[in-house]
Amino acid sequence: MKPRKKSSSTRNNHGMCRRDFIAAGLAITAGCLFPYKVFSAVSTSICAEKKLSFYNTHTGESLSTVYCEQGTYLTQALSNINHILRDFRTGEVIEIETDLLDLLFTLQQKLESTGPFHVISGYRSPKTNSLLNTLNKGVAANSLHQYGKAIDIRLPGCALKDLERAAVELRMGGVGCYPSSNFVHVDVGRIRYW
Repeated sequence: MKPRKKSSSTRNNHGMCRRDFIAAGLAITAGCLFPYKVFSAVSTSICAEKKLSFYNTHTGESLSTVYCEQGTYLTQALSNINHILRDFRTGEVIEIETDLLDLLFTLQQKLESTGPFHVISGYRSPKTNSLLNTLNKGVAANSLHQYGKAIDIRLPGCALKDLERAAVELRMGGVGCYPSSNFVHVDVGRIRYW
């Protein structure tokens, strides 16, 4: 009788086959290289629903809504979020990136907060952004606010430095802290800090 060849899926003495070992190694590597994407994917599968609350500091409007259930984004909830995060100067509304909403949800979970995000600036139309850039050189000419990929926030009951630190630790995009104006900027662009 010929000896049997060991299959690549044959289990070793520790109960793990080679294929499982390689898959685990790849998952760990991905988690190190892209922690926010892995965390976001895990949190999506763990959370039956994702809920966010906002208070628009310019309009006085409030919104608390479940925007994602069982991994499916809810159209009406997204529409309501787009409205409250509109350019309050012009009334223009665009679709806010769901990656930005997921960043806010993850940030809220990390801070163990249930309070509403106080919104200083959500979407900015090109016209508004150009005006603000003229008045304040700290406003980027091609700001991600114009694409629904950035938001300026504060979180009552949470120190600004704690909010900034938590956002930086997520490594989900850009984070800027503006203590004199009392807000933190977060976006889903490239990872950078100021």
